[in-house]
Amino acid sequence: MKIAFIGLGIMGRPMAGHLKNAGHAITVLERKSLTAEDRAAFAVAPDGKSATAGADAVIIMVPDTPDVEAVLFGAGGVAEGLKPGTLVIDMSSISPTATKEFAAKIAAKGCDYLDAPVSGGEVGAKQASLTIMVGGSEATFERAKPLFEAMGKNITLVGDTGAGQTCKIANQIIVALTIEAVAEALTFASKAGADPAKVRQAITGGLATSRILELHGERMIKRTFAPGFRIRLHQKDLNLALQAGRELGVALPNTASTQQLFAAVAAAGGADLDHSGLVKALETLAAHPVAPDV
Repeated sequence: MKIAFIGLGIMGRPMAGHLKNAGHAITVLERKSLTAEDRAAFAVAPDGKSATAGADAVIIMVPDTPDVEAVLFGAGGVAEGLKPGTLVIDMSSISPTATKEFAAKIAAKGCDYLDAPVSGGEVGAKQASLTIMVGGSEATFERAKPLFEAMGKNITLVGDTGAGQTCKIANQIIVALTIEAVAEALTFASKAGADPAKVRQAITGGLATSRILELHGERMIKRTFAPGFRIRLHQKDLNLALQAGRELGVALPNTASTQQLFAAVAAAGGADLDHSGLVKALETLAAHPVAPDV
């Protein structure tokens, strides 16, 4: 396919690369951040309208709901370049309510729309092992599935439009609360005088084991907080969760408290740390680090 891929960030760049390696022709937007490798691998267009003209599919991977809206419907945006039958796939993590509105506008142009947020972070993006949660029609999903298979492994049509975003919010609640649990446990163990690395090793073989204990627990101990997924982005996702909870009348008390811990780290200058950096808030409360900073 000819694909306009908009959003070459930490995850978008390797995702676009996998699509290129699968034989698709990729056009990206002109940005100062484009590397020489990007310019060699991809065609470059000045705006979304130009990138979309002649494309079979458009894939969007940007940070937040307003960003997706600007990409789609801003001046010189994707909507201006769409031809009937174009497949539009939003792989960002945004509001389910806004997603339904965007999809309706795209459908009015005779185009198909999928919301397909992902989980797996930078590692999953680089390894093409992302979990992809999809909302939309089954026919559109089947059309897009070869593209998803170039970027991910666990690919699920969750339901109609917006269901992918709802699933991603649920995912982010679980991830955030598990990061908090790991951080709390390691802070407790370290202040009690136990070696947190040995504690992590011991409980990795038991019921408490998880990918977050394995990966993010190690980050907390080794103090490696370079972002795979930034705190400010997880804050955005939990804001979506809390907003949706209010709309639905669903109490999310632990989501709210974890959001406050993220906010504490962000307020101290850590908004661009990896989300495992949440441990810093608990370390401050305990007046004790899990491990010394290196």
